[in-house]
Amino acid sequence: MLKALVSPIAFNEKTKLQNVIERFLKSPVAGQADYLVMDDGSTDGTTEMIQSYASRGVLTLRHDRQSGVGAAIRTVIRYAQKNGYDTLVIMAGNDKDNPDEIPNLLKPIAEEGFDFVQGSRYKGRVGTGGDMPFYRKVATRLHPMLMSFFTGAHVTDSTNGFRAFKLSILKDGRINLDQEWLKAYELEPYLMFKAIKLKYRFTEVFVTKVYPPKRLGYTKMKPLVGWWSILKPVFYLGLGIKK
Repeated sequence: MLKALVSPIAFNEKTKLQNVIERFLKSPVAGQADYLVMDDGSTDGTTEMIQSYASRGVLTLRHDRQSGVGAAIRTVIRYAQKNGYDTLVIMAGNDKDNPDEIPNLLKPIAEEGFDFVQGSRYKGRVGTGGDMPFYRKVATRLHPMLMSFFTGAHVTDSTNGFRAFKLSILKDGRINLDQEWLKAYELEPYLMFKAIKLKYRFTEVFVTKVYPPKRLGYTKMKPLVGWWSILKPVFYLGLGIKK
């Protein structure tokens, strides 16, 4: 059995994050993997809400101020490495991902020896539901096309944050997560790109991705700045501008 850590990343998601936690605690993987909520400097009561679940085994880390999703994931990675975990599962803190599907991400690692398993809403069938805005439908199709072009691998969904990977790949000195430009949305596509190009075993599995009603706020990503942040690693690495 792999020692796995599951970590949703959240900033000011009190209402939706509480449902995320409750759904995990009722899922098949609860009790089989540890659960750590990464709070990236929330100011809306999210911090106190997470702490109320400590008695139910929910762990948490918190940044004193918002530092960006990349910095938050890096903090979780350092915690996982320090505490001897084999595998890390990253998921959304805004209730878009289904915790019942976590075993689908872990199985290829545990049973087939894969190093990086990407959740894909476009693998075989469309799993997106809810109020997904049109520009995001376009962008989530364009990004994997560019990722595929520059890496030479067939990728169907490179912007979905629901994924699992072996922490051992980060011992590779050619992967440098501590670069200053990886604080925001850049870190996740950077890590995927490097895993593929460095010939680690990569695969995708189908997962659902359900967007909440627009009135609840489906994303905190700003259309132009946020999408350049997530596209940047593909161009920088593909063109050799960054390592």
